[in-house]
Formats: sequence, structure tokens, C-alpha cells
Amino acid sequence: MKTPARILHDGSRTGAMTEPVRGRNPVSALLMRLLWAAALVLAALGASADVIFTNLYSFTGANDGANPYAGLVQGSDGNLYGTTSSGGTNNLGTVFKVSSGVLTCLHSFDGTNGAAPYAALVPGKDGNLYGTTYAGGVSDLGTIFQITTNGALTTLFSFTGTNDPYQGANPGAALVPAADGSFYGTAEYGGLTNASYDGHGYGTVFQFTTNGTVAVPVVFGNTNGAYPAGGLVLGQDGSLYGTTTWGGRGITAIIPGYGTIFKLTPDGTFTNIYLFTGLADGGFIYAGLVQGRDGYLYGAAFGSGPPSYGTLFKVSTNGSFIPLHTFSYFDSGSPYGGMTEGSDGNLYGTTYGAYAGSGSIFRVTPGGTFTNLILFNNANGSHPVGVLMQGADGNFYGTTADGGAKGLGTVFQLSVPMRPVIKTLTLTNGAVTLTWSAVAGQTYQVQYSDDLTQTNWTFLSNPSVANSGVMTATDSGGITSSGHRSYRIVLE
Repeated sequence: MKTPARILHDGSRTGAMTEPVRGRNPVSALLMRLLWAAALVLAALGASADVIFTNLYSFTGANDGANPYAGLVQGSDGNLYGTTSSGGTNNLGTVFKVSSGVLTCLHSFDGTNGAAPYAALVPGKDGNLYGTTYAGGVSDLGTIFQITTNGALTTLFSFTGTNDPYQGANPGAALVPAADGSFYGTAEYGGLTNASYDGHGYGTVFQFTTNGTVAVPVVFGNTNGAYPAGGLVLGQDGSLYGTTTWGGRGITAIIPGYGTIFKLTPDGTFTNIYLFTGLADGGFIYAGLVQGRDGYLYGAAFGSGPPSYGTLFKVSTNGSFIPLHTFSYFDSGSPYGGMTEGSDGNLYGTTYGAYAGSGSIFRVTPGGTFTNLILFNNANGSHPVGVLMQGADGNFYGTTADGGAKGLGTVFQLSVPMRPVIKTLTLTNGAVTLTWSAVAGQTYQVQYSDDLTQTNWTFLSNPSVANSGVMTATDSGGITSSGHRSYRIVLE
């Protein structure tokens, strides 16, 4: 009996083989049934693959909007949706859609229904999008809204601040959907009125329930954190994790500390799991966290930490803090937005740009290896603030708050070479069909060999540019009489 087919993955740029994938999974189960056909599949990175940056749109400040501070979200229809903090018909911000590179303004805020949306939208289970505005509404302290993909907007809640001092005011981060259909979020101000240095409260964590009311499980009071500008993340353990920009190790209200990381359990128990010192760990955390597949929470500090350009870090859910990178003048700095985990397991994020810089896009591995991928130069955008989003096509999408053709911000796409991962391998009537993960815009080629003792590989087809997140190729020649044929996917 001939040996079963195996899939081997290659993470190097040299084509060296590694250990085969082990464990029970759909691909190996399928291949085990192909006992008579032995196909060895390698996923290899080529030496010439490049990062490809594309400006999709530059805002004009007219009806399209201006100065997007939030990242993008991909709807179930495949289109990209986002917000601008200003511009539009009333210069109070917009909700927009990008489809095939064409931007359409879906809604212009008018103040009564909200103003200055700083946060990314969140898809709901009902197919609609949900978001917050930093200002506007009944008391000009922000709103929660729902908008359809056709642009029909409904104001669900207006923050009133002093009328309900524990409610919060000025929500500036994206909502987080809960299993029960409610949403959690942070309000940067409000809570205990007249209790902070500026007299507007230190902020809250709120829950927007399905009956249209807001409950407040956490009111910040400086020692437990102050001014939560970043959003929450729902952890693998069911708890919510977040950050505050200030507070924690504060001395007085005037010196309120360098920020915190906190945990809110499903039963409502609040815990500070880390208090920043403003030294090597950094301080002033505007960004929210993201939980990696390894269970760690990854985040960014805007400033402090020598030499005061910000830091990247990871922290366990019990508060064990691990520094990843300290920014210097030469790799831009001051990360304002959070990071996102890519399909390759690395973390991707942006910096606002320290001092005269225009910002950057970077990659950092879970072990702390840092790479600058793109430096913004104003012409291609400036000062990215929102979190990057990896689309279904494998590319990253984001916005810059400034720069571009009119200096009013941009929407961009970033194609990053990533090791292809074999999804399926099937054998039908002697023909082998391979399907692998891809990044749109990157070029791939399938090669095969009937004898791995030889160094030469045969091209199955010409190199092809991916136009989606998945590619497929078929070898009609199939398995040779020897019963063995090896394949590899080369990223050109």
C-alpha cells in the first residue's frame, strides 16, 4: 500500500521542509482517504515578494467627509464602511461606504442625531451597523446609533451627562457586541461629575441593552483609571478587557497617573491587572487591546518610556507584562490606534508619527521582532489613528486622519506577503486540485517535482496574481506511476 498524502508547511524563504502538520483536521482527514496517491505539498515564500501600498481615496472635505479617525469594517456584503470626524453636509462628520474603490457618503450628521464620530462601526447580528458619536445628541455629549447599509440612520441613545452623572459622556471608541445582543463601550468622560481635574468626570464603562437603556458597570475614579479612550475587547474567557489613558499610579488629580489595563468579568467584578509607570513600559494609552491566538493581550502606549516615542507590549490576563518594542525617532512613533492580529499570527498597527513625522504602518511578531512596512509622507496620507482591518481578500485596510490629495485624510489598502497555507487538496480522476490562502495583489506560482532528491522543480503554470483571499490550481497530469508527486506554492 502506498503512503498517504501529507501537507507540509514551510515558513522560511529558502524552501526548506519542516515537520508535517499533526492532529485531526479536515485537510488531513481528506488526505488520509487518498491512500493510493502520495502528494507532498510545500508552501514557500519567494525572495521577491513586496509590500504593496495603494491609496484608495482622498477625502475632499465636501459631502464625502474629512479627517477619518476611525478604522474600517467589512460588511457582510463585502464593502468597507467607516466614519469621518468632520466634513459632510453639516461639517459634523459622515458615515461612508467604499465599494470597488468608489466612496459613497451614506449619512451626514446634523448635530441632533450626533456629531464627530471618532469610532469604527460594528456589524450587528441583524445585518445593520452600530456606532457612537463623540458629540451631538440631546445634550451634545454623544450618541449611540444604528445605520443600515443603505444609509438609514436611527439614534438609539443620547448621553446626557449631568442629568445622569453615572452614565458617562463622549464615547470615542467602538462598541463591542455581547452574546445577549447588547453592546459594551467606554465613555471618555462623565461618571462622577466634578470629580476630575477638568470637572467632567473620569469616564465609564457602559452597557447598551437591547431595550434601549444604558447600564454602567464601571465608573472610573482616577485610582482605578481615568479617561478610557480605547475600546474594549471580549476575551476568550468571557471577560472584557480595556485600557485607560490616564489614572492608576497617580499622585493628585493634576498628576493622574500613566494609564491602566483592566478586566471586567461577566459577573461584574472589576480588576486593574496592570498600572503603567511611565517609564520603560510606556504611558498614556489611547489604544484598546487585541487578544492574540496565544491568549495574550497586545497593546500600545502613545508616549513615555525612553525616549518618549511610545511602546508596544503584551500582557497576560493575570497581569504579567512583557515589553515588545520601544519606538525611537528613526522608526516613527507615538502609536495612537491599537493593533490587529493578522492571519499569519503577527500583529499589525500604525503610529501617529512623533513630532514632525507623518506616521507609519508596522508589523511586530509575538516575540517582539519589529518591522516598519510603510512610512507615510503626507502625500500618501498622514497621522493614522484607527485600527487596521484585514479583509476577506487578505489585505489590510485603514484610514489616515490627514494627508492625501487635499490634506483631509485617506482610505488605503496594504497588501503584505504572507506564507500561503494549503486549505484543501483533492484528487479526482487522476487530477490533483490545490486550494490555498492568498493575499489579493500578491503573485503565486505552483511548482511540482516527481523526485525530491533532485533540486529542479517544474512550473505547473505561469505566475498568477491573486484577486481574492483564496487561490486554486489543478494538475491534470496528476500522480506519476511512482505514486509520488510533490507540490509547492511559491510567493513571487
